[in-house]
Amino acid sequence: MNTQQKKWVKSLVPGTLCLVLALGSPTVEATAQIYQLSPEEMAHYTPHNPFDRLNDGRPRVPDALLDTIRNMEIAVVEVYALLRDKGFPNQFEGDWKVLQPGKRLVGRAFTVQFMPTRADLNEVTQQDAAANGLSRLRNQTTIDMLESGDVAVVDLYGKVEEGTFVGDKLAYYIQKTTGTGIVIDGGLFFVEAIEKTGMPGYYRGTHPESLRNSMITGVNVPIRIGGATVMPGDVVLGDQDGLLFIPPQLVEEIITSVKIKRVRDAWSKKQFDTGKYKSAEIYGRLSPELQKDLDEFMKAHGITQ
Repeated sequence: MNTQQKKWVKSLVPGTLCLVLALGSPTVEATAQIYQLSPEEMAHYTPHNPFDRLNDGRPRVPDALLDTIRNMEIAVVEVYALLRDKGFPNQFEGDWKVLQPGKRLVGRAFTVQFMPTRADLNEVTQQDAAANGLSRLRNQTTIDMLESGDVAVVDLYGKVEEGTFVGDKLAYYIQKTTGTGIVIDGGLFFVEAIEKTGMPGYYRGTHPESLRNSMITGVNVPIRIGGATVMPGDVVLGDQDGLLFIPPQLVEEIITSVKIKRVRDAWSKKQFDTGKYKSAEIYGRLSPELQKDLDEFMKAHGITQ
């Protein structure tokens, strides 16, 4: 983020609303709805992050782990079950239009929040933006903050008509900048041109009208995407079933669990190939003989339990 953008974030709301009153925390203050969490605030609200952080404070899940997820056989539906069992049942959102159905989306969440325009509030925010060298506060302001590995996750509250976050040219810029894709809880236009780039994308619909009658109210703040709560820095995982937003502290455990499951799946198919077993004998409580065979198969593939 450049100096002007930092000044803009600080100046959007002159006074601060102490979230300590609402959240009971004695240590952190944050601005009202229009704000960007400072690096210190980001660390406060993502205390279980085990990794380094980006300059803006978001958890920086290592590129190597993102590449592992990107290249392994992994499905949203199985990771959902793991998250649910860990106490995170609200990280999935489905029912999307998908730009590249056969291509997985993986990256770090960069969150943007919009609300319907309110004239008096929007007037002040636009004046503050102009005072800090921004000709206009708009979608492009946030697009220019994106970094490599980011996934723009945009809460446009499901708006499609007049809710088109980008068309083909800005989508192309996002693709070249981030190398990932986009999640727009709103609309796109020139979808055919965007699709030709090969960029993964999740969106609600299309409309020829440009973005209007909406205002930015948060950048890299907690947002709601349908039924999911998304924190900045979450790992975004998307496939044809939908999207998951994975807390950074669970990424390594999920990778390990999926690797174990893949070896178990390979063993199960190996048994079915023999033609000797019913499905209930393999997908159920194993006999001592089969359990021993599975344990040896897992150990031969580097997995001990």
